Amino acid sequence: MERLYTERLEIAYGERSIVQNLNISIPSGQITALVGANGSGKSTILKAMARMMKPKQGSVFLDGKSIHQQSTKEVAKQLAILPQNPTAPDGLTVSELVTYGRFPHQKGFGSLTKEDREIVRWSIAMTGMEEFHDRPVDQLSGGQRQRAWIAMALAQGTDILFLDEPTTFLDMAHQLEVLKLLEKLNLEERRTIVMVVHDLNHATRYAHHMVAIKRGTVAAVGSPAEVMTPEMLQNVFGIEADIVPDPRTGVPLCIPFELAGHGRPVQVAAASPVARRSDARELVAAAK
Repeated sequence: MERLYTERLEIAYGERSIVQNLNISIPSGQITALVGANGSGKSTILKAMARMMKPKQGSVFLDGKSIHQQSTKEVAKQLAILPQNPTAPDGLTVSELVTYGRFPHQKGFGSLTKEDREIVRWSIAMTGMEEFHDRPVDQLSGGQRQRAWIAMALAQGTDILFLDEPTTFLDMAHQLEVLKLLEKLNLEERRTIVMVVHDLNHATRYAHHMVAIKRGTVAAVGSPAEVMTPEMLQNVFGIEADIVPDPRTGVPLCIPFELAGHGRPVQVAAASPVARRSDARELVAAAK
């Protein structure tokens, strides 16, 4: 049995049920990606698993105990969450932000201990933010801001890290910067990471485990090779796509070409394989 799992989880906004009878397990020491179309419920599931939302029915279990029956402070010592687009007060520096991660470990209104300060320094160093430690968070680039927030989450000293769309609104370079950092935390620190991801190719490249969500229920679960199939893409995203191996890693990559049910586009006769986009494998071969 995994450390973190749900049983018959139902989540609702008022009378409207978003997630029904959800039973999933999060593999310890791995990166799990939750994927699905907009409005499928994946961010809602992440919030419930991180104790930011109370389920209507069912439970989220951590080490055999329901997290909603544990105190907020105790849960905060075991898991951390980085929500979408977090904001810091104007003028707050990176070091000040990261110290917030030590609050669950403090007693009353006590000041930071020597151990707290060491953990804060380590978290800043681990995320490569030393040169920005005294820089206001609101003066950082998008990628730097995300790394600062991840440093704060690291300072909580938890084994489990939740992230809701950590690369949203970032350019390609900053997206890779954040994803490479998460990969490093998993490989070197053995952190269990659960993230909501929109880019399917990011999910297959960086996650060991994928959960595809459709209308609040699990449509597919397993390794990227098991989940990333044309059938899943039709069912969950409503698209037709070619699945090709990444020429560097071999993981499956998605190349969409049509909305499901609209028929495959007519092939265009041309000498160049670029013109014949119907065969994505040729594009990969041409790119090598």
